[in-house]
Amino acid sequence: MPAVWAGILLLGACLSHCGNDDVTSLLNARDLSDFKDRIDSIRMRAVARTSMQNGELARSTQRLIQMLRPEKVGTAAQTAMTWFKPLPISSGIKPIRIFPGFPATLGRLGALEVRLAQEKSDVKRAQKLRYRVFYKDGTAIADAATLLARRDKDAFDKICDHLMVIDHAAKPSIGGRQPVVGTYRLLRQDVAENHGGFYTEDEFDISGLIDRHAGLRFLELGRSCVLPPYRNKRTVELLWHGIWSYVRQHRLDVMIGCASFEGTDPDRLALPLSFLHHYARAPEAWRATAHPSRRVEMNRMAKEAINPKAALHELPPLIKGYLRLGAYIGDGAVIDHQFGTTDVLIIMPVSAINARYIEHFGVDASRHAA
Repeated sequence: MPAVWAGILLLGACLSHCGNDDVTSLLNARDLSDFKDRIDSIRMRAVARTSMQNGELARSTQRLIQMLRPEKVGTAAQTAMTWFKPLPISSGIKPIRIFPGFPATLGRLGALEVRLAQEKSDVKRAQKLRYRVFYKDGTAIADAATLLARRDKDAFDKICDHLMVIDHAAKPSIGGRQPVVGTYRLLRQDVAENHGGFYTEDEFDISGLIDRHAGLRFLELGRSCVLPPYRNKRTVELLWHGIWSYVRQHRLDVMIGCASFEGTDPDRLALPLSFLHHYARAPEAWRATAHPSRRVEMNRMAKEAINPKAALHELPPLIKGYLRLGAYIGDGAVIDHQFGTTDVLIIMPVSAINARYIEHFGVDASRHAA
C-alpha cells in the first residue's frame, strides 16, 4: 500500500476518536512524516487523558492508541479499510419480516423464552445486548457512532432475523420489558442473494461451497452472544432449540458462519487452531477457504505434537458446541481487528448433525416447544 494511502486510512481511523483540535491538527499536516509526528503527539495526550478516565470510552480509546503505535501502522490501515468499506446491501431493504403461520415464540424452558424479533424495538434490544458483550465487556473497538448509540449494529441487521432469549423471571427494564439475555442473527440464503450476499463473504470465499451444493438451502448464523450469568446449559440449549426450529420451519439444509477466538495473535492460538486444522477440517466437498489477502495459516503445529485434551480445553464454548453437533471447520483463519478476534469458518450440514442431538431436540423441534 502506498504510504499516502496508509496515511489517509490512519486519518480516517482517528477522526471518530479525536477532538476537534486534534482533527484540525491532522488535516494541517505538511506531509506523511509530519502526519505521523502529529499522531504521536495526539497519542501521548490521549494516554494522559485516559489515565484519568474510567469506563468504556477510555477502554476503546486505549485500544485505538495501541493500534496507532508506529509498528502497527499496517494493522491500523487494514482496520480502517474495513470501517470505510461499503456494505453489500441494496437500498431496497425491507423492515423486519413477519412470517404468517410461523409463531414468534419458538420455545420455553422454565422462565426463559426463545423467540424471533417482531419489531424494530426488539432488534434494538438485541443490538444493545451485543454492544454490552462485544464492546463494553469485550475487546471490540467502537467508533463514535457506536459509542453514542450504545448498540452494535450494521446494515445486515435490517435483512436478518434475530433470535432472542428472554428471561421472564428477571427484573424488567424501566420500560417494563423483560431483559434479552441471549441472541443470534440469522440470514437465509434467498434473502442474502437479494441483498448482496452473506456477511461471512467478507472473510471467507464461500462461493465454491454454495455452487457445489446448488440444490441446498444455506443459513448464516452470526453475532451470537449471551450475558455472562446466563452462559449455562439451559440458555445455550434454548438458543439451539430456536435455531433448530427455524431450520425446520424454513426447510434449511446447511448452516454456516464465523466463530471467534479472543485475541489477534495466531501464535498464541497455535494449539487450538492446529487442532481444528488436523481434527475438524472440512472434507473437500464441504471446504471453503479464507480470502488469500486475509488468510492466516491454522496448521501451526504438527498433528503428533498436539495434545487433544489440552486443545479442547482452549476452544471457546461456542466452537466446542459446534463440533459436538457435527460441524466442520473451513480452511484458514481471519483476524478481525475491529472486534479483536481470530475467526474460523463453521460449516454444518444438517445431514451431518449428530443423530443424538436431533433426537434430543426432536426431528420436528418439539422438545421445548411453547
